Amino acid sequence: MRFDPAEGLAGSIHAPADKSISHRAALLGAMSSEPVRIEDYLHAADTDSSLQAVAALGALVEVLENGVVVRGTGLREALEPPAPIDVGNAGTLMRLLPGWLAAQVGRSFTLDGDASIRRRPVDRIMDPLGQMGAELRARDERFPPLQIAGSRLRAITYELKVPSAQVKSCVLLAGLAADGSTTVVEPVRSRDHTERMLLAAGAPIVREGPRLTVSNVDELLLGELAIPGDASSAAFLVAAGVLVPGSRLLIRDVGVNWTRTGFLRILRRMRGIVIGDLEEESEEIVPYEPVSDLDVAHGALEGTVVEPDEVPLAIDELPLVALLGCFAEGETLVRGAGELRLKESDRIAGVVDGLRGLGADIEATEDGFVVRGGEGLRGGTIDAQGDHRMAMMGAVAGLASREGVEVVGIDAAAVSYPSFVSDLRAVCS
Repeated sequence: MRFDPAEGLAGSIHAPADKSISHRAALLGAMSSEPVRIEDYLHAADTDSSLQAVAALGALVEVLENGVVVRGTGLREALEPPAPIDVGNAGTLMRLLPGWLAAQVGRSFTLDGDASIRRRPVDRIMDPLGQMGAELRARDERFPPLQIAGSRLRAITYELKVPSAQVKSCVLLAGLAADGSTTVVEPVRSRDHTERMLLAAGAPIVREGPRLTVSNVDELLLGELAIPGDASSAAFLVAAGVLVPGSRLLIRDVGVNWTRTGFLRILRRMRGIVIGDLEEESEEIVPYEPVSDLDVAHGALEGTVVEPDEVPLAIDELPLVALLGCFAEGETLVRGAGELRLKESDRIAGVVDGLRGLGADIEATEDGFVVRGGEGLRGGTIDAQGDHRMAMMGAVAGLASREGVEVVGIDAAAVSYPSFVSDLRAVCS
């Protein structure tokens, strides 16, 4: 699909529901002892995989006009399905679900997915779960399919080698049914949706500096929750508004949890014009997600350096930082982002090759990239390689380029943002 240069974006648009929170809501709904009503659940390929997975494990899922109701099995009563659970392309599901299943004593499970999932390693969750007493097997001891034999788990203290909200969440979910209190130590903070939702569900969870501790609990009672707009999906609309001259956009109901707004803070440092009531950094765990409208306008950008401690809070938006860097004065450098090589595609290689093909002066490093900006982008063709964020980046690049961009594989955007193309077209008219 081709995206031609735009003369100015205008309008008001609701951000799509948050993918990360939707995944977690489906899982904790299935783990809860009473029905859970989830307002504004995201219906996209990835998150629908979570609903299908919990249904296969015995939860009853009712799809409503404005959300879903999940009637779960309880914390320790997941059913053993007759066939492997298909996670599709959902890396979050592949890494979080084993934390619950590992504690289902006497039952066995197999998780599998598409070709992309089979290239994404699961050894980072196998290590802590194995230390807790779980029995797991994977292809080449590292890749899906992942086989899990439910066991009685013991509490551990686990220090994350690499910041990862997914690994952290997996261990915390396993800790709910482990004997004693389980602690995860983070090298730097990562997104904290799991902690907030566990607190809302009545789980005994506390934070002391970098240490998160959860204790054994009999049941979860999540009740009701509403899914805010996805900050990562909204980021593509924000970038389009900042890059296209003459633009002014209002993006409504965006989740502004401070562990998800790293990109917005980086963008503000680059002199991007984004006005919104962002949550302030805090050590406290709260049982809710803050929401704000974002007022976005075009502005002249300056290059910046993204340091390793900023990466976990902007990991999904770093391709957009590269795109912004093409239009910023000076040099934009991202380092400490080696995790990008383990996403749906090698996003470092994909971003560098893709933007270079559009005329960018960009080079890959071992753990990031460097962009020499100021000239913008000529345009051309970019292959999304099945990666939803690459597809959306290419579309935004087309609007800001001089000649337009043909995005091969734009359908990949449906993984997280099914209405992306129509929303983008709406603010271009």
